[in-house]
Amino acid sequence: MITGAIKNKVDKIWTDIWAGGITNPLTVIEQLTYLMFIRSLDEKELEAEELENLSGEKIGKIFPQSSVGQSMRWSKFKNADPRTIFDIVSQRVFPAIKNLKYGQLPDFDERGELVEVESREGQPDESNTAFARYMSDAMFLIPTPQVLQKIITGLDDLYEHDIAELDMQGDLYEYMLGKLAAAGQNGQFRTPKHIREMMVDLLRPTPDDLICDPACGTAGFLVSSAEFIRAHYEDTMTSKQWERFAGPMFTGFDTDRTMLRISAMNLTLHSIGHPEVDYRDSVSKQNQIRNKFTVCLANPPFKGTVDAESINDDLKAVTNTKKTELLFLALFLRMLKNGGRCACIVPDGVLFGSSKAHKSIRRELVENHQLRAVISMPSGVFKPYAGVSTAVLVFTKTGAGGTENVWFYDMKADGFSLDDKRGETQENDIPDIIRRFHNLDGEAGRQRTEQSFLVPKAEIAGNDYDLSINKYKKVEYVPVEYPPTGEILDELERMEEGIMAGLASYPGMGVSVPWKLG
Repeated sequence: MITGAIKNKVDKIWTDIWAGGITNPLTVIEQLTYLMFIRSLDEKELEAEELENLSGEKIGKIFPQSSVGQSMRWSKFKNADPRTIFDIVSQRVFPAIKNLKYGQLPDFDERGELVEVESREGQPDESNTAFARYMSDAMFLIPTPQVLQKIITGLDDLYEHDIAELDMQGDLYEYMLGKLAAAGQNGQFRTPKHIREMMVDLLRPTPDDLICDPACGTAGFLVSSAEFIRAHYEDTMTSKQWERFAGPMFTGFDTDRTMLRISAMNLTLHSIGHPEVDYRDSVSKQNQIRNKFTVCLANPPFKGTVDAESINDDLKAVTNTKKTELLFLALFLRMLKNGGRCACIVPDGVLFGSSKAHKSIRRELVENHQLRAVISMPSGVFKPYAGVSTAVLVFTKTGAGGTENVWFYDMKADGFSLDDKRGETQENDIPDIIRRFHNLDGEAGRQRTEQSFLVPKAEIAGNDYDLSINKYKKVEYVPVEYPPTGEILDELERMEEGIMAGLASYPGMGVSVPWKLG
């Protein structure tokens, strides 16, 4: 867990970067990500050297064994003069990580030119990985040696004293991503980690799944899925499953190259070196993927519309609209295999919108597939950068119906305050949501006045496939009995007389009462 002290250290690093003239939060995170990645390479090298010393077996190295190659290691340059650090990072390390190949950084010749990395047996060619593709146009933008030294000193202090494990590094990265406080032009914003983890736990992916987020942003859902699989299957996974875990298991699309670069770096920092992360407009004609994935997890863009001519025709056949939140629902159904599961976040308007497009996509989910759950979330979940009311839809693609009852849950608390500060609280419905979702048979007797309940498909169909919980939830009014008016007036009169007597007891306090009750 990231404590207040750690947050203060991160905020100090952030302030130093801003003072250096980099004010775009996305650029700040991008530059910090590069440095975190550079440090992680040296950490892996140190682990390999320790294992080599213990086992006596030669292990392939990441850094060249030349003096220049060794000077690129974080542990070697971090205490150098600021000007020296700046030259090494900007002229050596940064160009080298852009050309990482076969698990090895390139060396430099006497003229300072990069030397081609030779292939290494057993190591994949990484020249066409997501990391390599989106690092090709990356730029080192830290402006001065002094700013760079402050960042390196701050990061090193965090890692040496505060970050003891991979999970902590993930939490640190999550905190930094949380500083992306403004929604994008297409309505994109980061999904809080605990909400992502809840959605992953609802689907419970396995090492045999193929997982996709077609609006991946910073790859948060893919990372959370990987963490879930590692936590539950790490000791039982086969070598083939580990090969898939390293990349092919995870697919993400986005239309922002900077976000894709951060996605690739984020996944690499979580030991997923070869994910299928691509630049692609998911709802356009350039995306022809169908019947491929077994799990979809996403928080697709809510705001705005797309060019009608670019929309894939088979999506319009399901819901004829330009609204992205509806098109993505049709997209999930197309990209999933039969039996594939999806958990996605939608704005409340999707649940009750009265347009033909809204009704058609809801009817498609209820009648032709298995809609399993609608979890309404409080509007403060995405604060401070959005106050939109949302819900999580959970469904399974069948192509042949299967919806009998839909489970509704009214989430009132997510473990954090629902104001802009989002401080931790004791109230948290998420454990209850997960427990109840995986035991829906036990929900059959629940009343509509309770926080969760089942609604038959026929009732939903009879309500134009309205999926808002308020359509089905019953409010229990408890009658309150008040004393007769005369008793209330008598009590007020007694209170008044007591106040007057108290005032009169103070010297010099002459009190006149201009009115009398009764």
